[in-house]
Order: sequence, then structure tokens, then C-alpha cells
Amino acid sequence: MGSGALFAAVFLACVVEAVEALTIVLAVGTSRDWRSAIIGVLGGLVVLALLVAALGPALTLIPLDALRMVVGGLLLVFGLGWLRKAILRASGLKARHDENAIFDAETAAARAAPRSDDSGRPQRLVSDWYGFTLSFKGVLLEGLEVVFIALTFGANARNIPLAAVAAVAAVMAVATAGVAVRAPLARVPENTLKFVVGILLTSFGMFWGAEGAGAVWPGGDAALLVLIPAVALFALALVALIRPARPAREVGRSTSEVAGS
Repeated sequence: MGSGALFAAVFLACVVEAVEALTIVLAVGTSRDWRSAIIGVLGGLVVLALLVAALGPALTLIPLDALRMVVGGLLLVFGLGWLRKAILRASGLKARHDENAIFDAETAAARAAPRSDDSGRPQRLVSDWYGFTLSFKGVLLEGLEVVFIALTFGANARNIPLAAVAAVAAVMAVATAGVAVRAPLARVPENTLKFVVGILLTSFGMFWGAEGAGAVWPGGDAALLVLIPAVALFALALVALIRPARPAREVGRSTSEVAGS
């Protein structure tokens, strides 16, 4: 797998997760307390950094064939889950992802949550534990998927640093855009990105899993140039086959549903 393909695959997948985490943090910050939300973000990032530091070096010690089989199987399960939902959304059988609706729902829930009365008390580092917890959970849950993608792709390519750079670049790009507009990135074609990422994860999962089991692909890595379009065509054929006459409306999801995307 070339460096460019590794960077692009990790970057695209991590953009999707970063957009979802950003939506939660923005909803909490604008409706509750920015300092508590930001501290929650930092807490989630610290936990994720510790996981990467602990798991990254360990993965490089696993024999390559065994690693490819395990990583291929995990990516295949993960990718098929994404692809199934993307096919259902594209066909109209499942409501399409709407960041504006999610932002509005999260904001309403945050405003409705009770606030503690800190009048007359010394200023605390975290003044709003509800906002802190929601931001921490959002960053941690979406971040775990970012870590999984970066570590699996990077470990298989024996280039975890490049995969980590791609993941950080995706998160920084989304965070910068979010800070600039102070709104959910609803213009990001997330439904299309999820479809593309589902195809990529499924294709790489099939490729690496078969290699780990001892199969030899014709042309080596060049076989991906056939495998990825084949998976894409099959997915598009399923969309056309199951598309109903009346598609579902676009709706948002709650925080608990975000982690399962």
C-alpha cells in the first residue's frame, strides 16, 4: 500500500468521525459552558493519546501475516457496518445523516439539562459537569474509531507515524473549520464520505484478510485497483435494487446513536 493511498484512506475516514465529534462539542459549548466543554475535549484527547502510545508499538511486534488476518477481519466487519448503513441511506430506506438536525437536538438537550448552583462558591476548574461529560464522551467515542482506523491501517502498512499524521491532519482540518464558522459542518458531504469510506474499509479488509490467510492477489497491491471499483459497483447495484418509491426524510441522531455510525 503506497504512502499516498494510506494517507488518503485514513484522512477520509477520520474526517467523518471528527465532524460528528465537533457537532457534539459545539452544541455543548454554545448552549452550556465553553470552558467545561473544552476541558472535556482535552480529557478525551489525553485518554486517546495514552491508548495510541500503549497499543501502537505493540501492534508492530505482531507477525505481519497474523496482523493482516486480524486487521483484515476487523476492517471487514467495521467497513461492512458502515457500507450497510450507507447503502440504506443512499437507497432511501434509512434517514440520511443531517448535522444541522443533530446540532439542534444536542443543543436542546444540553439547555434542558439542570445546572448546578455555584453562586457564592469559589470558581472551579470544571463548572459544568454535564457539559464536560458530554464533550468527553463524544470525543472519546468518535476518537476511538479514529484511533482504530489509524492503528490498523498504519500497522498493516508498517507506517503508523504516517497514519497518525493523516488522522491528526483530518482532526485539525475539521476543528479549524469548526472554530472558523462556529457551526456544524453541514456542508461536508458526510453521507457520500461514509459511502466512500465504507467501500474502502471493506475492500482493504478483504484484501488484507485474504493475504493474512495465505492468498496471493494477482498483481499484488495493484489488485486493489480492481477490488475497490468492484465493491463500489456492487454497493451501487444494491442501492438501485432496493431503492423504494418514497425515500426516508433526512433526520438527525442523538449522541447515543452517533457512536454506532
